[in-house]
Amino acid sequence: MHISIRRYQHVKSISQVCLKVGESFVPLLRRSPGFIAYYAIDAGDGTMATISIFSTKEMALESNEKAAVWMKENVADLQPESPEITSGEVKVVITA
Repeated sequence: MHISIRRYQHVKSISQVCLKVGESFVPLLRRSPGFIAYYAIDAGDGTMATISIFSTKEMALESNEKAAVWMKENVADLQPESPEITSGEVKVVITA
């Protein structure tokens, strides 16, 4: 299992970005091979992070490319900066 975490700063409206993400980016991810889960969080002060979980490294890295294209085409006015990206293999899993 692999995860990509994208951290966005200076987001003009996290609620609007998340609304659009739910409408068109999440359905795109759901159709992606190896998709496991997606989360978006409001970290406050115009910072948000997204977490994409996929079954392979290649699929997780591809999700970063899809996110970059989607952001540019759909919310560039709300998110003018590229994210800081951290990706890697899951080494520990703890669930409730």
